[in-house]
Amino acid sequence: MLRKKIQDDQITSLNAGNKDRLTILRFILAQIQNKEIEKNPPAGGELTDEETVLVLKKIAKELKESIDAFEKGGRTDLVIANKKQLEVISSYLPAEISDEELKKEIDKIIAENKSLYDKSAKAIIGLCMKALKSKADPSRIIKALPSL
Repeated sequence: MLRKKIQDDQITSLNAGNKDRLTILRFILAQIQNKEIEKNPPAGGELTDEETVLVLKKIAKELKESIDAFEKGGRTDLVIANKKQLEVISSYLPAEISDEELKKEIDKIIAENKSLYDKSAKAIIGLCMKALKSKADPSRIIKALPSL
């Protein structure tokens, strides 16, 4: 499981004295635990790998937004720190599919739901997001959709 790998890496970082990596791994695990508690109160329940990936993607998105804001504000020190954190998080995220594969997947979804697409082309957006959210960033999915 992904959560177990992050915990193992946390222990490795602790033993190696890698404080920067240890800090971000602790933050990730705290976010995962929060989501587990939120998912199934009061005892909580372990997240699946897919749910864990969604937590990681949320953290990565927040870091990217922070990096953009800090670049605009001229805070290179914080840009560097956030990029290091983003690198750690990205190492646990699955590789996204290529633009070509994404386009093929979207075409396949449209073909499977031709009647819905003919009635309302915008209705296909939700289906694509649901089916492809674990494979590609939502902004890439929107860009790859045919003009609606």
